[in-house]
Amino acid sequence: MIEYFLAAPVATIIFIVTIVTSFIAFQNPAIKNNWMLNPFRFVHQKRYHTIITSGFIHGDFAHLFFNMTTFYFFAFSLEENMVLLDGFAGHFIFLFLYIASMVIADISSVVKHKDNPNYNSLGASGAIAAVMFSDIIFMPNMRLIIIFLPIPGGISTPVFALGYMAYCIYAGRKSFDNVNHDAHLWGAIAGVLFTLIFFPGIFPYFLQHVKHIF
Repeated sequence: MIEYFLAAPVATIIFIVTIVTSFIAFQNPAIKNNWMLNPFRFVHQKRYHTIITSGFIHGDFAHLFFNMTTFYFFAFSLEENMVLLDGFAGHFIFLFLYIASMVIADISSVVKHKDNPNYNSLGASGAIAAVMFSDIIFMPNMRLIIIFLPIPGGISTPVFALGYMAYCIYAGRKSFDNVNHDAHLWGAIAGVLFTLIFFPGIFPYFLQHVKHIF
C-alpha cells in the first residue's frame, strides 16, 4: 500500500475513503439516506452536498466491489501518467477530474429526474467512468480481459470505449434496470473532455495508435 500511496496518493486516499464511507453507510441507513442523491430533494430542498457525498457511498457490497475493482485497474495508472506529464500538478489534475466528473455525471441525473421524488442515485460510477476513459486516452494500447466476453487476448480499449458509450445511450433510453446509465455516459464524456483540456498533446498520440485498430 505504501508504494501505491507514494506513486498515486490521491487515488489511494479516494480508494480508502470510498470503501470506509460505503461500509459506514451499509451499517447506518440514516447516513445513507442523508448522503444519497435524490434529484427532487436536491432541487427543492437545496440538498446540494449530496452531489458529492453520493459518490462516496454504494448500494451494497457488490456495487462497491465492482466500482472499486474498476477504480483500482485504471485510477492508479492514470494519476501516475498525469504526474509523469505534468509533474506534481498531475495529482491535483487527477483530483479535479475525479470530483468534477462526479458532479457533471450527477447533474445529468438532477436534470432528468428533478421532478421525481422517488428517484435516488448513489455510487462512484460517473467519476470512475471518467477515470477509465481518461486512462484509455493515455494508454490506447491496453487490452481488457472481460469474463463474459471470451475474446482471445482481450478487447482493445478504444473498441471497448465505443461499445460502452453505445450501451450507455441505449440502456439510458430504455431504463430497464436500476443502473444510472446516464451518469456513466456523462462521466465518460467529462473524463475525455478534461483530459484533452489539461493534456491536449495526448490526443495526437491517441489518434496515432487508434488508427491502426480500425
